[in-house]
Amino acid sequence: MDIKSTDLVSLLEKALKDLPKEKLEEIGIVVQVGDGMCKVHGLTNAVYGELIDFEGGNRGIIFNLDEDFVDVFLLESEVTIPVAELEVAKRTGGVFKAPVGSGLLGRVVNALGRPIDGLGDIEVAEFRSIEAPIPAIVDRSPVNKSLETGILAIDSLVPIGRGQRELLIGNRYTGKTAIAIDTILHQKGQGVFCIYVAIGQREANIARTACFLEENGALEYTTIVGADASESVLNQYLAPYVGCTMGEYFRDNGQDALIVYDDLSNHAISFREMSLLLRRAPGREAYPGDIFYLHSRLLERAGKLETGGSLTALPIVQTQSDDITAYIPTNLISITDGQIFLDTRLFNQGIRPAVNVELSVSRVGGAAQTVAIKKMTKALRLELAQYHELLSFAQFGTELDEISQRKLARGARIVELLKQPQFVTYSFADQALMFFLLRESFLDDLPVFQVHAFATQFVSYVKSVYQETYTVILETADMSDEIQDVLSDIAREFSKLFVPSAQ
Repeated sequence: MDIKSTDLVSLLEKALKDLPKEKLEEIGIVVQVGDGMCKVHGLTNAVYGELIDFEGGNRGIIFNLDEDFVDVFLLESEVTIPVAELEVAKRTGGVFKAPVGSGLLGRVVNALGRPIDGLGDIEVAEFRSIEAPIPAIVDRSPVNKSLETGILAIDSLVPIGRGQRELLIGNRYTGKTAIAIDTILHQKGQGVFCIYVAIGQREANIARTACFLEENGALEYTTIVGADASESVLNQYLAPYVGCTMGEYFRDNGQDALIVYDDLSNHAISFREMSLLLRRAPGREAYPGDIFYLHSRLLERAGKLETGGSLTALPIVQTQSDDITAYIPTNLISITDGQIFLDTRLFNQGIRPAVNVELSVSRVGGAAQTVAIKKMTKALRLELAQYHELLSFAQFGTELDEISQRKLARGARIVELLKQPQFVTYSFADQALMFFLLRESFLDDLPVFQVHAFATQFVSYVKSVYQETYTVILETADMSDEIQDVLSDIAREFSKLFVPSAQ
């Protein structure tokens, strides 16, 4: 019996009507497992970055699409939740999302947003995709408000504004993390929420940082996202994006947030490992071709919005033998709004923080610098440059004239003033008072070793005896000519009272 085409159509329509109303699920089969990833066959319509559920309870993210299979990196360890060959994998139609909200403040979480501090569950406001579109130019506002670090050398010479991306770069053990932790400590009472992302560090270091922040009352406004060296490469890859998503929650609610990525060298290495496992073509230093995009799409999410919120990024990158021309450091220098270069030579000389002023720059921070500090440090960078130049001449035994000797002596006092103990920070008013002494030559006649003691004691003297003057500087964030005249009298008075300590 012949079946007409119209009958075929009606039969097809009937078959479609009889289909179950619920959505049909697309499933695949695991064909290969190993190295924290697996190949899945059968997910024809899957998309890049999609979240996949496995029958055994594990989950994963698609990182490669092929004609016959997809490559999925596993979110859970293969030891805790094993994935076997021929196991069923199911599409979710969604992407990996991270928890956000103020309930995360004061907590230590892993790259999946789960608490690892043993303090119980976290109250989550919502879940957000870790890959978010960056704010458009019209939605952004110029960086015009200072983010105080409390560190003299940075706030005076390479100031950071809220919404800026400032790179901390240097060799191992030069104090990069110390500067980041000091900056977090200084945000107490400033209305800035902090996220500290630890990538590829030892668990002991992360625990030590958490304890220290808690002891100093800084953990209450800080979230720590930890992906230690024992975690999978996927977790180390995800950690910065998860932290950034948490910071964006505060930014989108009109608040200010600071995020520290410690460090992006380890992040790049984890992505390189993932790419090599996926058999992608290696390029320079075996990094894949899209390694620049890895960090650019992360750091471009920082910024200040028209609505008032801001997200400031302090990425950290490690160099080998002070080589800032290496692949990852040059990439990050070109993405960020400036860099603070920490020099091993200065560090070993006892100049700490070991900020190399000649190689450090802040491209937009000048517009955000507090007026009081800007007035007091107008010629500071020039004086330091002249000092370093003369110092190199003096090392050759060259006889210097009186003016040059005066510049050398003044430069030595500037360097001494900029030295600062770790975990000790100063408000902008304290810094302005210290630089006032330098600018008005009250430090020139002191022995070099007494400079710091004189400056810090002078600040305490103004705070306690002339509190009204100090309050005016604090409230106006400026140092008018009248205030400077008053301070000159106070400084002369204090010079008579100052009792120098023995060296």
